[in-house]
Amino acid sequence: MTKTAPQDTSTQIDGQMASAVWEGLTATPKRLPAWLFYDEAGSRLFEEITELPEYYLTRTERGIFSAHAGQMIARAAEGQPLRITELGAGSADKTRLLLAAAVAHQGAVIYEPVDVSASALDAARERIEQEFDGVMVSPRIADYTRGIEYGTAEAGERRLVLYIGSSIGNFEPWEASELLERVWAELNPGDCLLLGVDLVKEDSLLLAAYDDLAGVTAAFNMNLLERLNRELGAGFDMEAFAHRAVWNPAESRIEMHLESTVEQTVRLEGLELEVDFAAGESIHTENSYKYRPGQAEALLEASGFEPVESWTDERGWFGVCLGRKSSC
Repeated sequence: MTKTAPQDTSTQIDGQMASAVWEGLTATPKRLPAWLFYDEAGSRLFEEITELPEYYLTRTERGIFSAHAGQMIARAAEGQPLRITELGAGSADKTRLLLAAAVAHQGAVIYEPVDVSASALDAARERIEQEFDGVMVSPRIADYTRGIEYGTAEAGERRLVLYIGSSIGNFEPWEASELLERVWAELNPGDCLLLGVDLVKEDSLLLAAYDDLAGVTAAFNMNLLERLNRELGAGFDMEAFAHRAVWNPAESRIEMHLESTVEQTVRLEGLELEVDFAAGESIHTENSYKYRPGQAEALLEASGFEPVESWTDERGWFGVCLGRKSSC
């Protein structure tokens, strides 16, 4: 199997990071974007999270793919060969089920994982190329949230974009719509988007998934401050902050926060910035919106896609929706 080196478009990521941190920590209330979680250490911690007993999302979505991957590929292809692009691919663990279905469907497939984490892409490429003879992996290091130009498809080839894992839930509703509109704009008529969304369920299940007993999610959240210490010369004291997960029913979202346990001032040498914290004041680090039945299909339609088909698990905990760019 031919190995393709990642296309590195990450030269601006450090500058983006500095800008995002300055803007977020000088805002009221304080916030930091969720994409800052995913340095090498954060990506590794997130993979640990996906295996936790409380974190139902990954295994539930995996179960949907296990049951329906062949149908998803066939519906997206409509008799044409597919090229698969995945946004925020990470380790691409669940994607292997879709790739296996694509190989069974057409013999070979080009897979283009996109992520900001080079280490995650390297691990994904190595695993997939060892497991599948019929998959050519062409990774790209990029921040897809800022837009991405897809590679040229072969004549007669359709593209299936994967945006799974409930990653869309990390965005405000208007941001999610704009992101999907950008995805739509870069696709050709007949191309498809497969979207995974977490669905509303009991508060206790939602909170446990983001505040596990082993403390892995807390470590994942705290690693964001450790990253700022490493890369921006910040002076965050890990003992002076605590992980908090909150269910916000009015907004239908889980919120993650890093709460200052004392009154303190933190200096970020790399930004020449000092940030004051009151005791109990928090940095809002992540939202994870939970969708109600029909909302994901409505989001696809509002973004220009024609909803094709949807799948869920037997408990109705997670949904996967296929949308197509119409030829009209």
